Amino acid sequence: MNKINKIFNPGLKLSAALFGLLVGAHAAATDLMEVWRAAGQHDLDYNAAIAGHQAGASKEEQGNALWRPAVQLTGTVGKMSSDTATQGAQFSAQPLFPATNGVSFNTSVNHGNLERWALSARQPLISGERSASSRQLHLAVDASELEWQVARQSLILCSAERYFDVVMAQESLAVLRRQQQSIEQSLGEITARFKSGEVPVTDTHEATARMKEVQAQVLAAESALQLKQAALTDATGLAPQKLLRPTGAISAPGKNIDEWLSASAQNNPELRIKQTQLDLAREEAKRYAALASPSLDLVGEVSHEHLSGSGDFGAASNTGRNALLGIQLTIPVYTGGYRSARQGESAALAEKARNEYERTRQQIVWQTRSAWLGLTTGNSRIDALAASLKATEARLAATRLGHKVGDRTTLDVLNAENDAANARLSWMQARIGLVMDHLRLAALAGKLEVEQLQMINGTLQAEY
Repeated sequence: MNKINKIFNPGLKLSAALFGLLVGAHAAATDLMEVWRAAGQHDLDYNAAIAGHQAGASKEEQGNALWRPAVQLTGTVGKMSSDTATQGAQFSAQPLFPATNGVSFNTSVNHGNLERWALSARQPLISGERSASSRQLHLAVDASELEWQVARQSLILCSAERYFDVVMAQESLAVLRRQQQSIEQSLGEITARFKSGEVPVTDTHEATARMKEVQAQVLAAESALQLKQAALTDATGLAPQKLLRPTGAISAPGKNIDEWLSASAQNNPELRIKQTQLDLAREEAKRYAALASPSLDLVGEVSHEHLSGSGDFGAASNTGRNALLGIQLTIPVYTGGYRSARQGESAALAEKARNEYERTRQQIVWQTRSAWLGLTTGNSRIDALAASLKATEARLAATRLGHKVGDRTTLDVLNAENDAANARLSWMQARIGLVMDHLRLAALAGKLEVEQLQMINGTLQAEY
């Protein structure tokens, strides 16, 4: 037994070391949920949406306040001059002075002291314009909730897009670097064979040209990766790290296309926002309609005014107290054409909103069909591309072997290497496309939640 342990113990240690490296590499990799959580703290668009949602919630109270009483207290202190002249008055102070007609009263206060206050209240009873404004504010609350739903879905989609942009950029760079190493190795072999007279000089030229081309592609891929990583870092605050990659299959959509189109038409938040904007535009047109112009209010006021000083007839003071409770009817007779102009403008804007709604509806129908078709055929397409990758790699190995024995040219080898690299990138791109189609289809139907992101995250693996 000791001999057996001695024989297998080094292998066990090596396996344990390799397993530790793989586990450590996996732990160091960033997954999709980490990116989403970090984006929730750092993404500027999402933080702006939070503030917008908080502001939109206040419109509910604004709409209710339009039909509540408005109470106003005013006070005035200052200097005032007042002259009054009354002609043809009747004066009576029974029993000392009998009634006398044609009496004149004159009062005068020059630069006297004025004290005035008034407490007034107004309760709207009937107002078409106020009704339209109230409905607009309640519609604005609905729009704010829908925009908040769009923001949450956009955070999930944008997090996934930025994440997989980096994954694709990392894969592209890795494939190009492997291709570069392979071409450099081939160039070394071709150069040695050229010196021995086995291949013509054109083979070295072809290999050198392809190597320079791939070197340029590597530099471009490195720049693209840096830009993608910078975009991810700006949105999440996370330092560039190795990311997990999509490997597992994604289940096909459980509904047929008609059911998804129906769900998008009813629940898509962007389409519902457009419908809300159309309703808002129509309510704006109602505000300036002829039937909306009259208003009826219950009004009340208590006021006091005192003016004292000296005037043309000596010291004088005037004191007035008023109390009012009644109903006030207001009908705008002429506004210089303002109301009719605003009504024409709002009617045109309502027509514009209707066309924008229809355009958005058409776009969502097309996007839903595209995502559904991509998700329906995605797994089959990935299987086909995996088979294509396997075939191109086998072709590359056979071409290299044929080149060594003189059956294949250097150009054949270079083309085979390029085809294998493109096949691998197409395979990765298809896997990422399948993931994004799943998320987009859920978002189009207004059903994209964190659970879908967690499901996608469970299919990611480290590939080293």
